[in-house]
Amino acid sequence: MTDAKKKSAPKTAKKAAAVKTPVEKKKAPAKNATAKEAVKAKKAPKKEGDTAAKTRALRKKPEAPIVAAPAAPLSVPVAAPVAATKPSPVAAPVPAAKPAGPSPTPAAPVFKPVENRPAAAAPVAAPTVVRPLAEPKPAAPVRPVPEARPAAPRIKIEINETITVKELTEKLNAKLPDVIKKLMGLGVMANLNQRLDTDTAVLVADAFNVDVNVKSVLTDEALTTPEDPGALRPRPPVVTVMGHVDHGKTSLLDAIRSARVAEKEAGGITQHIGAYQVKTDRGVVTFLDTPGHEAFTAMRARGAKATDLVILVVAADDGVMPQTVEAIDHARAADVPIVVAINKCDLPQANAQRIKQELANLNLAPEDWGGKTVMVEVSARQKTNIDKLLEMVALEAELLELKANPDRAAQGVVVEARLDPRRGPVATVLIQKGTLKLGDAFVCGVHSGKIRALTNDRGERVKEAPPSFPVEIMGLAGTPKAGDTLVVLPTEREAREIAERRQGLADAESKRARQHLTLEAFHHEATAGKVRALPIVLKADVQGSLEAIRESLQKLGNNEISVRVIHAGVGGINNSDVVLADASDAIILGFNVRPDPTSESLAQRDGVEIKTYRIIYDMVNDVKAALEGLLEPEEKEVTVGWAEVRKVFSAPKVGFVAGCMVTDGKAMRTGKARLIRNGAIVFEGALGSLKRFKDDVRDVEKGYECGLTLANFQDIKTGDRLEFFTIEKQARKL
Repeated sequence: MTDAKKKSAPKTAKKAAAVKTPVEKKKAPAKNATAKEAVKAKKAPKKEGDTAAKTRALRKKPEAPIVAAPAAPLSVPVAAPVAATKPSPVAAPVPAAKPAGPSPTPAAPVFKPVENRPAAAAPVAAPTVVRPLAEPKPAAPVRPVPEARPAAPRIKIEINETITVKELTEKLNAKLPDVIKKLMGLGVMANLNQRLDTDTAVLVADAFNVDVNVKSVLTDEALTTPEDPGALRPRPPVVTVMGHVDHGKTSLLDAIRSARVAEKEAGGITQHIGAYQVKTDRGVVTFLDTPGHEAFTAMRARGAKATDLVILVVAADDGVMPQTVEAIDHARAADVPIVVAINKCDLPQANAQRIKQELANLNLAPEDWGGKTVMVEVSARQKTNIDKLLEMVALEAELLELKANPDRAAQGVVVEARLDPRRGPVATVLIQKGTLKLGDAFVCGVHSGKIRALTNDRGERVKEAPPSFPVEIMGLAGTPKAGDTLVVLPTEREAREIAERRQGLADAESKRARQHLTLEAFHHEATAGKVRALPIVLKADVQGSLEAIRESLQKLGNNEISVRVIHAGVGGINNSDVVLADASDAIILGFNVRPDPTSESLAQRDGVEIKTYRIIYDMVNDVKAALEGLLEPEEKEVTVGWAEVRKVFSAPKVGFVAGCMVTDGKAMRTGKARLIRNGAIVFEGALGSLKRFKDDVRDVEKGYECGLTLANFQDIKTGDRLEFFTIEKQARKL
């Protein structure tokens, strides 16, 4: 053995001794190990599967370098194996004991060529501990699903706009605390008697599984019952007489009724709406007489809505007028047939053919011209062709097949209403359905009542009024509006409750619609141009005339002035009207009414003006004149003279003085002057002085010379022209 091999033999033995199994290490620890290492070896984990602890124990010992035989061309670094499955057959000598002290730094591993070494064995895998699976818990018993129950049917109730919390609770059949709790959840704090709006009531009812049907108490349709077709009976036609003012409508009705109504009207014109019933050879016909004045547009419209047939009266000597065209439009809007009565055919200047031509231009072609419009030439004064006119009306009515049920609760429309000083509120009603009887409880607009008396158009008392029958009723709690519907109800209590609820809603609506004046609005009106109004307290004898006059007065005025009706009512002028006019600085206008002695003396004491009229023309003209007096006067420029500058002088302490010749009119010291140069205005203002020679004068006539100065202006040149003018204020007209 060579020396090199001898030196390498102990190193190989050391390497073989270093490779031991973990079991050998635990059974026989090195004897020459230090005490510290022995203690650590004893404390080493005894669990065979703890691979990490075994690895830490092996890393604490220094590893011996691996020595292999040379002559291998490949150099691969080989690290010491962590563990081996079998112990090495080579017995390793016991290494010498190391001196105590700090352990030296291990030397760097030496890499030698590997020569025919057996492959390192795979590390021992930790034994897998298999735990038995836990026994499964028994599943909970499955409960049977109950069968679905049918949902409870939703109840339906009817409410109106004025329902209270108490009434809603009773209809829902619920407890009051539950309803109030639901209202609080909706943000509504309400007590027992507080009214609820329909939206809130619907939400509360839905929470209690209840459907709601809102039935309005303001609509008359909600109070009426449906018609039974089998109970309908023929009824008389309702004919409305329409036309222009002073074309002979009332005179024609007088000829039909053999009465003289027109003579009773102030000024000979109709200012009220009347209802009459006439018996003819072909049956009973009800006539409505409407005014022809332009102020009564609303009354003509109401007459067209309540009618079945329209008689259009046209004067043969006058022709088609504005109110004639308006009456045609109302009839067409109501979709009712028109029968034309060409009146005043007995006059020498009458021309019926011209009337037919004008009506044909309005799509009313006469029958004798191949059209469909019935036209009858009549004379109300001579009572000519009146029977023919009634026959044509009866034929047209037969074609309409008018029917109504006389055995149901009555329903009608208010044609006219007024406040009688002895009988109280009185209304003329045209019955449309059913039969109105004495003692019937009814509601009419916001008023209720009970029929106390029925009077026909001739002033005779009757006990009942069938369909198409005009009657004057007594027993109203207040004066209704023209056009309101009268509906008979089962009890007076029900009628009173509905009227009170309607009145409450009407008051709430009027308060809601009222707009109060704000500082911004007041400033806007003040800067817009002095907005002023004429306050008026208006009183009339009947409701229809009151509405017509009010509309006529409100049409007057312009952007600067207007009419402000602070109060309008039916009846005589009383103390409250005078007090209101005194507080509002207003005047009182009365139409066909008079103040009582107490009110007249109170008005004289307070200085309130009361003016009463019998004809609507006079009232409108007086108010128009009063409004024209409130207008700001119009400023108008009036030229008084012309002058020509002939020479300009310079005067000390005065400036330039123009020597002028007055060529036209005169020059006035108190007026104004306008300096014109080459057609352009150079100066406009007042005169500084006006002299003739050395004397101050007020004016200089045409053909004379004068000297003058202009206020605060010195640029005067020869050849300039001067225009002298004044500003005059003139009253303006509407």
